[in-house]
Amino acid sequence: MRNTRALVMIAVAVVLAFGAVIVAARWISAQASADTSKVAVAAVDISLGARLSPEMVRMVDWPASAMPPGAITDAKQLETRVTRTSIQRGEPVMEGKLAPPGTQGGLSAVVAEGKRAMTVRVNDVVGVAGFALPGNFVDILVNTQDEPGKGGAGKDQTISKIVLERILVLAIAQESSRDETKPKVVNAVTLELTPDQAEKLDLARSVGTLSLVLRNQVDPNPVNTKGATKTTLLDVKAPAPEARPASAPKAAVKPAPKRVVRPAPATPDRVEVIKGLERSTQQF
Repeated sequence: MRNTRALVMIAVAVVLAFGAVIVAARWISAQASADTSKVAVAAVDISLGARLSPEMVRMVDWPASAMPPGAITDAKQLETRVTRTSIQRGEPVMEGKLAPPGTQGGLSAVVAEGKRAMTVRVNDVVGVAGFALPGNFVDILVNTQDEPGKGGAGKDQTISKIVLERILVLAIAQESSRDETKPKVVNAVTLELTPDQAEKLDLARSVGTLSLVLRNQVDPNPVNTKGATKTTLLDVKAPAPEARPASAPKAAVKPAPKRVVRPAPATPDRVEVIKGLERSTQQF
């Protein structure tokens, strides 16, 4: 009798414990689901300017307290969207990394609003030995002839000057990937410019030779140089103008006095009368 009673109590305890485990598991699951949300992440490495497809992304649980700003929580929002930057596998797909809806794929999706893409020819020297990679900023240096009369002695003078600053490199040759850091020597570089900058660059490459100057990524400070010439390069001072001897002061010439001609006084009319050997004068 006692054994039966003990067995019943053990069975009841086991059932209650099993029920408590189930309730606790459900509570923990509910709490976990309440603190997470679905977020779209890259299932594969996605290159810049690629059009997204369902197999490129997957939805995963993400802690609600650590939700990235601009994260995509609905996979339908990614249909036909194009990436503005490259996205690594497992990285959240955020709105800031996508081009506006309706944008076609390719490099045009990367060009910012109001900007233009322009390609210039470079070589291993002009292209900073291949270190000017997509995503870097460069300055544009032009070497040309100064205007006549400004270089000294009335002759043209070679001048080198920075004409454009902090220009974004969009692509090198036909590659726009920004993940690699190894230098690549190419023969063309595509730059992002405003319309005014594009006009200046087109003029600069027609009047002289161009060089790219790689600059710090986080340095936004502009510079305003006067340009380098042969005179400033060699620190040649312009010759002083020759001093002319002072001429002796000229003696003041006094003007000759004007001669005033006074009219002769009027004389009365006279008549000379001759009678034989006698002569007389009569006045009237």
